[in-house]
Amino acid sequence: MPKFSIKKGDKVLVIAGDDRGKEGKVLRVFPKDSLVIVEGAKVVKKAVKPSEKNKEGGFIAKEKPIHISNVKKVEG
Repeated sequence: MPKFSIKKGDKVLVIAGDDRGKEGKVLRVFPKDSLVIVEGAKVVKKAVKPSEKNKEGGFIAKEKPIHISNVKKVEG
């Protein structure tokens, strides 16, 4: 498993892709897949069926993982 300098809670800048230039906090790191989830970056709408938890269903906004090579740690 590779070692990464980016950890959960770090502030990062997205340097590639559609969300280039956005800054956010790392919510989760997937070291085996070299992916990170950044707060507010790569947000997609997901359709959800009605359930016990969510009575109405509809759409929810959710962050998708970004490859770790597409983010850069920001001091601060």
